[in-house]
Amino acid sequence: MGKNGGSYGMTERLTERESISTRCKAVMQNISRVIVGKTSSLELLLTALLAEGHLLLDDVPGVGKTLLARSLAKSMGGTFKRIQFTPDLLPADVTGFNIYDRQSGQFKFQPGPVMANVLLADEINRAIPRTQSSLLESMEEGQVTVDGVTLTLPRPFMVIATQNPVELEGTFPLPEAQLDRFLLCLKMGYPSAVDEVTILDRFQQDDPLANLEVVITPSQVFTLQQARREILVAAPVKDYIVNLVRATRESASLRFGASPRASLHLMRAAQALAALRGRTYVLPDDVKWLAEPVLCHRLIVDTKEMVRGVTAEKVLAEIISRVAIPASPDLE
Repeated sequence: MGKNGGSYGMTERLTERESISTRCKAVMQNISRVIVGKTSSLELLLTALLAEGHLLLDDVPGVGKTLLARSLAKSMGGTFKRIQFTPDLLPADVTGFNIYDRQSGQFKFQPGPVMANVLLADEINRAIPRTQSSLLESMEEGQVTVDGVTLTLPRPFMVIATQNPVELEGTFPLPEAQLDRFLLCLKMGYPSAVDEVTILDRFQQDDPLANLEVVITPSQVFTLQQARREILVAAPVKDYIVNLVRATRESASLRFGASPRASLHLMRAAQALAALRGRTYVLPDDVKWLAEPVLCHRLIVDTKEMVRGVTAEKVLAEIISRVAIPASPDLE
């Protein structure tokens, strides 16, 4: 079928499929030497990376959020920077600033931590809104503007932000405009009892992160990101994505549904997941599996419904259950 036709079928290019899937699985296996028993979390992490998106980790302290970001950066041999967000942090502390050099008699740009391949924005909801918003241009356009001068960020560039949903005192909730910039919102959760024993054994005498190998380079990641764009999204799958997103806007339980950016992010994430799983085409099941991590953090539940215990997850689950899934033809 043609690329814009009504079928999912296409001729697979085996070498490209193996290149994307094999390389990403090597990264996942490498990170698994540090992060124990979180296969789904690692798959979503690599999905965000391939889709050129950013990740929000919304979970309690001590479940490995920082370790996950550091492990990814080390596995890809890229530059890693960490910002501890606090109420007194200023935008210049994120983007960088110009400083006067007495020897040259000119101003010299001092790069901020945003100039990295992987940026960990730790406890991002503890910074004032002005500082939080300093990341918007970087996340959306891959650049920063300081004193009227625009600078391009390294490629690839990925923000992994964390926030603690328990301690709300002294925090500034992320506004909807910034939440919408995150491709995925991930909750890692506590490990199982077996996995927790494995963690104790693995970290008893040494830190696995210190010995983690580089299994992919930033330039190879960038190549894989470009290859991801070629993953086929057939017309029925695009219709399914749009129908899901539009249904959130029509829900009486929500004050605000997902934006058109959410549709785009869901498509890109589905392309990345398909590539990660060794396919050159997106299936409706890819979209369905990704709907919650891509859409839930963008949904604003109506106040009256919130009092009744209704959550964004419940509303989205109901929407997914009633939106028709397009039938998948034989792909052989």
